[in-house]
Amino acid sequence: MCTSSVPQLAVSVVPSGRTAVMGIVNVTPDSFSDGGNWDNHEAAIAHGEELLAQGADILDIGGESTRPGSARVTAEQEAERVIPVIRELAARGAVISIDTMHATTAKAAIDAGACIVNDVSGGLTDPEIYKVIADHPVLYICQHWRGTPETMDTLTDYNGDVVSGVCAELSERLESAYAAGVSENQVIVDPGLGFAKTHPQSWTLLAQCSIIEQRLGRPVLIGASRKRFLALALDPQRASNPLERDMVTATTSALAAQAGVWAVRVHHVSLTCDAINTVALWKEHQ
Repeated sequence: MCTSSVPQLAVSVVPSGRTAVMGIVNVTPDSFSDGGNWDNHEAAIAHGEELLAQGADILDIGGESTRPGSARVTAEQEAERVIPVIRELAARGAVISIDTMHATTAKAAIDAGACIVNDVSGGLTDPEIYKVIADHPVLYICQHWRGTPETMDTLTDYNGDVVSGVCAELSERLESAYAAGVSENQVIVDPGLGFAKTHPQSWTLLAQCSIIEQRLGRPVLIGASRKRFLALALDPQRASNPLERDMVTATTSALAAQAGVWAVRVHHVSLTCDAINTVALWKEHQ
């Protein structure tokens, strides 16, 4: 469980000298690439242990899909899915991130042992989540977000400059979080690749992740894993299968690590760890 001060926690979660690897545990029936694979408590716990054995530094556990077009679930449904999984894996020593937009789920997850709250809506869905973060020594991942999963694919106009647009809107989210008492040291930012972004816009944000960190003054999480925009790098015959995007994910993770991001959020942990370790060795011998 989280007993450290915020700055100490930030140091303890991130491995020295390299980008952290956050493994995804979707306790959902409808996530875009692995929905239903781990949608019961026993399977999700076993999958979390598998990802830890492969080298994951953090487990990001979620109970609601946010893929384009997905339907919302209640906070009660979400908590029923994830809290037993969080409690068990945290008791086994895992560093846990709760992937939620609900303040009540965030609070229950922290009580169960989560040290990180990963809010893809950046507080827009439930502003009460800021108070939960402010009251606990946890990290808060504030993602850029527009609309809802049903509408976000239509909200991609950034007046020709997606980096400036995303940074400006994330700055507004950070101001709201700080006004609610969240410490700057608690915050990680996520540009929200694929969320209200065209495929080229996601590639631009990925390529400019170091600029995003400079402009916002906060560490960056990159969540590119298996997303549709990665298909641009693949042969069209393979592009439609999310599982075919793991090598591109590992490559983009390596490039993001080279740019100095705080962590990458991925499905295929072992492949990503190899990529991240390669970058760490490259930097060590420069």
